[in-house]
Amino acid sequence: MSTWIAIGVTAAGCYLAKLLGLSVPAGALERPAVRRLAALLPVALLAALTAQQTFGDGQHLVLDARAAGLGAAAVALVLRAPFLVVVAVAVVVTAGVRAL
Repeated sequence: MSTWIAIGVTAAGCYLAKLLGLSVPAGALERPAVRRLAALLPVALLAALTAQQTFGDGQHLVLDARAAGLGAAAVALVLRAPFLVVVAVAVVVTAGVRAL
């Protein structure tokens, strides 16, 4: 039963967060600082998630094949490769390092 309570509380919290976002006055959203933050926040969150998934294993930092794949993807991005090529390079390098 506690699982359903957690689901209900989470659903209510999500609804209230959405309602809070809709109730913000339009003038507050037009300020330059807010616009700049709104543009940079998704990039920062994605970078943090990528770093946590690449270098984290529970409570420990690890350096394994995932880091090699991320490095290869970064090199492919610097060389201006298309997105699918970047993903393919990361997959191949990660699989290759794991195979070794």
